[in-house]
Amino acid sequence: MPNIFKKESVDTYIQADARLRRTLRTRDLIGLGIGAVIGTGIFILPGHEAAQHAGPAVTIAFLLAALVSGLVGMAYAEFSSAMPVAGSAYSFGSVVYGEIVGWVLGWALVLEYFLAVSAEATGFAAYFNNNILGALGINLPKALQAGPMEGGTINITAVLIVLIVALIVSQGATLSKSVENVAVVIKVAIIIIFIAVGIFYIKSSNYVPFYPKQFHGAPFGLGGISTAAATVFFAFIGFDALASNSAETIEPNKNMIRGILGTVLISVVLYVTFSFVLTGMVNYKQLNVDDPAAYALTVIHLSGWNKLITIGALIGIFTAMLTMFIGGSRLVYALGRDGLLPKKLGTVSHKNQVPTVAIILATIVQAFFAGLVPLTELASLINAGTLLAFAFISFGIIPLRHRKDIVNTGFKMPWYPVLPVIAGLFSIYFIIMLPSVTKIWVSIWILIGLVIYFIYGIKNSKLQNRK
Repeated sequence: MPNIFKKESVDTYIQADARLRRTLRTRDLIGLGIGAVIGTGIFILPGHEAAQHAGPAVTIAFLLAALVSGLVGMAYAEFSSAMPVAGSAYSFGSVVYGEIVGWVLGWALVLEYFLAVSAEATGFAAYFNNNILGALGINLPKALQAGPMEGGTINITAVLIVLIVALIVSQGATLSKSVENVAVVIKVAIIIIFIAVGIFYIKSSNYVPFYPKQFHGAPFGLGGISTAAATVFFAFIGFDALASNSAETIEPNKNMIRGILGTVLISVVLYVTFSFVLTGMVNYKQLNVDDPAAYALTVIHLSGWNKLITIGALIGIFTAMLTMFIGGSRLVYALGRDGLLPKKLGTVSHKNQVPTVAIILATIVQAFFAGLVPLTELASLINAGTLLAFAFISFGIIPLRHRKDIVNTGFKMPWYPVLPVIAGLFSIYFIIMLPSVTKIWVSIWILIGLVIYFIYGIKNSKLQNRK
């Protein structure tokens, strides 16, 4: 029986990842982070979560999610500083916990990344079809606007945007970061414009009650806020995506923490302010739509601003897809690199120095889900794996500090071991607060992963076969 808890060495990963080109600096990481975090999470989820779980108190839910993500982000930054390799939580877990734990984390995050891109694509399609094609008088037939679960055949816009993003990602990190950096500036500016305009149309009556009684629940009456916070965590998977780019970052021991904390600070200000203004403009009961910001501007008769917000949403969601696509493809590459998935997935093209086969696989899976599965179903499945990785990475700081063979001259999480334990416990709490159906489906996914590991991975693992 092979030792399934056998630990990988950092040097092995660093040597394998030498084929990847280091081109990312702090500003690029912040661009990627904001690109991932400020997407569907800000342009779509505040409306759904306000209407279904928290009312105007959705602002508190976003604040909680951002604060916990910031704590976990520091844990990711320490890991990235100590071991600047591709694969993020998968690689980190394989080093400090052993291969089986690393595989479970990697397998869970494959689902998260792929579904996150698909969810962003369906969000993009909602804004594009409703506000761009609609304004041009073009009405796609129902069969091409939604998948079978919503009475259609395929969401063609969502599929096409996945293919466009795949084309950009396949050209290498240099083009991706250039597109990302320009787009991030535009979308942040448009969000600020929405806040600046919307603040003059706030009605204080829309904040009463701030946390509606029907959403109160266990524990301590915070059930609605906790569920909303747990549901929006997929927006913050961007931290894992940033860490997955460690192998392509210049001086990761310095730049990774700057990129993560910069992303946290900007994101929390934008999320909280945006959701506060949105729920002040329109009563929360009306916001259960896929384009709440554009809808709110229509309600207050500012149709011209509606178009500007739509452009910001499209750019925002597009850049989020870009970062998630890169992170997911790098994770699949890492699993192939180590033999846990077919080794073709771990190859890097000589032309653009990107994992081409992994990108092709990601494109096929993401386009499939984007075209056939609705946004709400996708979003509900994304968070459990994210929070699972958050918990393991947070607690993982403790065994990492005890490893004498791993020298970290860069960032270290402050207030050790208190902060790592707090971040881990909060992550577990939010897993518990997820809807039951989400936990069931993700448990099934992990069981499938374990079957694959024991049938294929354990036999082909480079770590297990190494003398």
